[in-house]
Amino acid sequence: MLRWCWEPSCRGKSRMSRRSKEKENERPWMAIGSDVVRQIRRHARSSIKTEVCGVLVGHEDGGGMEVEACISGVNAEQAGAHVTFTQDTWEHIYKVKDQQYPNQRIVGWYHSHPGFGIFLSDHDTFIHKNFFSSPKQVAWVCDPHSDEEGCFGWVSGRIERLTQIQIIDRQGGEGAEVGGRPEPVMSASEDDEPPTGQRWTPEPEDSETISLTQLTTTVLSYLSVLLIGFMIGWYFFPRVMVVPVPVDPLTGQPLELRQRESDRPRVDSPQNGQAATSNPPAKSGSTDAGKAGHDKQ
Repeated sequence: MLRWCWEPSCRGKSRMSRRSKEKENERPWMAIGSDVVRQIRRHARSSIKTEVCGVLVGHEDGGGMEVEACISGVNAEQAGAHVTFTQDTWEHIYKVKDQQYPNQRIVGWYHSHPGFGIFLSDHDTFIHKNFFSSPKQVAWVCDPHSDEEGCFGWVSGRIERLTQIQIIDRQGGEGAEVGGRPEPVMSASEDDEPPTGQRWTPEPEDSETISLTQLTTTVLSYLSVLLIGFMIGWYFFPRVMVVPVPVDPLTGQPLELRQRESDRPRVDSPQNGQAATSNPPAKSGSTDAGKAGHDKQ
């Protein structure tokens, strides 16, 4: 049985339901490639103590946004609870975009929250409002500790977490028998080895910056080793110390040596052809005794 309601309350409810449906229809959606998601995860896991960032590259598709690639934010100002795009970061991003993705546009950004969940902080909201203010631009957040991920976008002028996220496999449609590849055979030694952690491999454009950083780090490490070795040698090994000694300008001899020579007893040199004797003079008592004995004889 069909009933029609003409009361104002019913008409108000119907208008509210239509508005809610329209608002739900206005909520944007995002589609992202599985390879892009893997690259973002690898970048986030490369720094599990500080935040990392980058931009999303793609195009608009009707009421949503499709992400086709990402560019890492090199030289960003990283910290444990925030990350900032610097001038060097933007120069690197636009350089890579112009070279590799000239026909795409920047459709959003991504950053990591290592260990504190999926949300947008006040600092993140400031970045999104000032640098990604287009109605279709999004913010992707991932936590490398819990592998939790989420996306935020503009909904009726406000930043809200999106409910529709599609992961696209760009290799989908390939037949299982097309490759004809056999099952790989691993040796016993490879089976016993523990799995290694994933490492983030930067873009080729990052090699120049990373090589300069490695060179600077190597030079500083060598200088530190030399400084430590010099300090150890200075404090623990014998060394020659130069002590100043006053010198007589007339004779050229040290004054201390002259002082010692002056303190020694003087010996008169022989005069008038007489040889100097070292025997001490005889006592007067012994001389008188000799004379008395001679007289008695």
